[in-house]
Amino acid sequence: MKPRLSRKLTGFGTTIFTEMTRLANERGAINLAQGFPDFDGPDFVKEAAVTAIRAGHSQYARMSGVPALNAALSRKYARDYGLAYDGDAEITVTSGATEALFAALQGLCDVGDEVVMFEPFYDSYRAGVYMAGAIPRVVTLHRSGSAGGEAWAFDREAVRALFGPRTRVLLLNSPHNPTGKVFTRDELAFLAELCQEHDVVCISDEVYEHLVYDGVHIPMATLPGMRARTVTVSSLGKTFSLTGWKIGWAAAPPDLTFAIRSAHQFITFATATPLQHAAVAAIDAGPEFYRELSTDFQQKRDILVAGLTRIGFDVTVPAGTYFACAGFGAFGFTDDVAFSKHLIEVGVAVIPPSVFYVNAEHGRSYVRFAFCKREETLRAALSRLEVLCASR
Repeated sequence: MKPRLSRKLTGFGTTIFTEMTRLANERGAINLAQGFPDFDGPDFVKEAAVTAIRAGHSQYARMSGVPALNAALSRKYARDYGLAYDGDAEITVTSGATEALFAALQGLCDVGDEVVMFEPFYDSYRAGVYMAGAIPRVVTLHRSGSAGGEAWAFDREAVRALFGPRTRVLLLNSPHNPTGKVFTRDELAFLAELCQEHDVVCISDEVYEHLVYDGVHIPMATLPGMRARTVTVSSLGKTFSLTGWKIGWAAAPPDLTFAIRSAHQFITFATATPLQHAAVAAIDAGPEFYRELSTDFQQKRDILVAGLTRIGFDVTVPAGTYFACAGFGAFGFTDDVAFSKHLIEVGVAVIPPSVFYVNAEHGRSYVRFAFCKREETLRAALSRLEVLCASR
């Protein structure tokens, strides 16, 4: 029999998130691996969904999104960042940010095009690039600075060397998963300059835009000359703790929107209608909700970081997102996969980040913890991890 799996998917296997969640469920481990909250989203948004269902919003939505949601997203970008987007012509609602990223890559890349991206990266990035027939070109983010409070930095000349005549897309993620890095204005300006010099489109994954604790989130599209060449991707799931709703979107000028929609119409076509109507209430919640969200998650971050540091981890304090990366050299391990399996036996599931690298060796020395959990969940996990102190 001929092989059933296409060559473009060979080697990807099952996602690490699925695998670690499966192990957590089998072993009764506390799941600090997959980035979903163990608490529910806001009642006012859930009630809006119930109302939408009862109102009969149960048929196919418009391919580009329910008009009310597109309009709400247009208001959001104007309110939050001073960006003017036409809701109907420049915003596309998708089945989560992952689909928006996938549709953008499929719509913009030809076979042989090159996509510049930073490693570590969210694992769907590389798969999406390969399925578009494009070639990933990666530059590594390295921990820098003093222990316990590092930033993640990149070599600018290494980035510059990746841009060339075949470069089609810069795939950027800020705030960054898994490192928690928030790219600075100076770093973004450098990348914007390269995009304009080489006529490159930036796909900017900004799903953690409202989860920033140190510094400030700066959308790439707000930089001079970049609105015309940026696809801004975000979602409801991370901001409103409704990851299962899978409501994402892409905001882009009409020519880039045309490319995204050309792919989107043949991937999912449309996203859950009543949940789109409910999303309007969430998007219109505005800055006060975002401030409370950030304060709450910063408290969770600080609980986890302080606890891990006390136990003996070398923690990189995240400036954004809801992930913390921690070195485990004090416990006698040298491999992230082996250490992650050991922690499953301890009773806590984490993510081994080497899967987020083309150069896997760069990710062997640390693991990723998710702190998008109830305070009691984080404290219970830290209590289980205390057993590691005996191995120091």
